Amino acid sequence: MSLVRIQKDDFSVTDEIGRVKASSKSIGGIVAFLGTGRDISKGAEIVRLDFEYYPGMAEKKLNEIRERALQNFNIIEMGIFHRVGKIGIGENIVLIIAAAQHRNDAFTACEWAISELKRITPIWKKEITKKGEVWVEEHP
Repeated sequence: MSLVRIQKDDFSVTDEIGRVKASSKSIGGIVAFLGTGRDISKGAEIVRLDFEYYPGMAEKKLNEIRERALQNFNIIEMGIFHRVGKIGIGENIVLIIAAAQHRNDAFTACEWAISELKRITPIWKKEITKKGEVWVEEHP
């Protein structure tokens, strides 16, 4: 299985960390960012989230982020997983795993990767509230 995926089904955080960890015995620190569906946004109660994406281009951008992270940060491996479709409150949305010899490198790479994902990846979020639907344009 690829270390970069876009999928409708949920992913296992434990399994994905295990796959990244298995890539090298030199890994001494793993940092994971897990984004989940929250129930309130800008004071509105969210019922669920809908994620749409540009097939082919979104995967390309996530692979670019992984490759740039491996080149520009002192990390050994990185996994990036993002769900699309209808996602309930409390469910997993995105997982980024950065593995390095030392924790600081893993923290730095993981934080950069989620920021870059939100900046360049053609994945769009729609919040379904009790009052209607709202496309989220800005990234928090």
